[in-house]
Amino acid sequence: MASNTRIVKVGNLFVGGGHRPPVQTMWKEPLRADSLRAVADRARLLSGLGCGILRFSTPDMEQAELLGALAGMVDMPLVADVHFDWRIALRCMDFPIAKIRVNPGNLGEPWKLREVAAKASDKGVPIRIGVNAGSLPLDLQHEPDRAVAIVAAAEREVAALDELGFRAVIVSMKASGVEETVRANRLFAGRHDIPLHIGVTEAGPLVQGCVRSAVAMYALLADGIGDTLRVSLSDEPENEVIAGAEIVALATGTRQGADIVSCPRCGRAGFDTHAFTERWRDRIYSIRKPITVAVMGCIVNGPGEARHADIGITGAGDKVIVFRKGEIARTCAPEDADTVFGEELSRL
Repeated sequence: MASNTRIVKVGNLFVGGGHRPPVQTMWKEPLRADSLRAVADRARLLSGLGCGILRFSTPDMEQAELLGALAGMVDMPLVADVHFDWRIALRCMDFPIAKIRVNPGNLGEPWKLREVAAKASDKGVPIRIGVNAGSLPLDLQHEPDRAVAIVAAAEREVAALDELGFRAVIVSMKASGVEETVRANRLFAGRHDIPLHIGVTEAGPLVQGCVRSAVAMYALLADGIGDTLRVSLSDEPENEVIAGAEIVALATGTRQGADIVSCPRCGRAGFDTHAFTERWRDRIYSIRKPITVAVMGCIVNGPGEARHADIGITGAGDKVIVFRKGEIARTCAPEDADTVFGEELSRL
């Protein structure tokens, strides 16, 4: 079921209105002037893995200036995450920043919000309102139903921008619990046509965070709720992007990149699938067409799975077999597996 929210343009992307939900991630450390080129290179890698939007914490003017410089180096829409100081939001919009994350309630005097909204309207920059269960307004912190409290906080922030006639708004309502996150987003979606950025905040380390995020976001997307998403992990942004892209692929039934099928490995394995998959992960997931890659360890299930994939590799005794489109393409020694696999992959 597709979302029927209003459409908000974020850089070169359309969010809402049934468009495929872009996957987001957030940069994990402060920007530095001497590392902007490296950040730009990594942003391009994230884009190749399926990241549509990249957000940066922007707590001061120095970070705003650096983010502005970075925005001129990459094509991906960048988001400035601003709290408390309206002047930082205003400065960010002097650069090609695609979206501002700011909560109207923590900017202070109403005139500060008016200035931010006026400039955002003039520049065509949308505003994301983000409400987290851990930082609710004081008068809502004792509400027994936290999902209701989250929605009430979000609606206050929306109302402040509505009064100014500003409608290019995206809302996120996140808790660290799956049930609260799902219920808050369902409540809000039943009342408003505003696009929703969905996710479980502070979801945890890799395994726990992926499970919590997948359960919550798949449930929402299956209901037609959710227009963009982030898997918030205590882990690298690459893993956030890969997990998010997989959730979108499963929820929508369509895949825009490669799918890796790999065996868990056991005592029969004649091929180190774990190490091979780790080495090839980024290159495979950067293939932006729907192919299946099978990485198998032994002759029990390996040849069968590999034959059903667009390309597959499997251990077979003291040899490694590479398949393409169901046919054996090459047989080689394990030490030559990477070279042979790379050559066959380039022929797809």
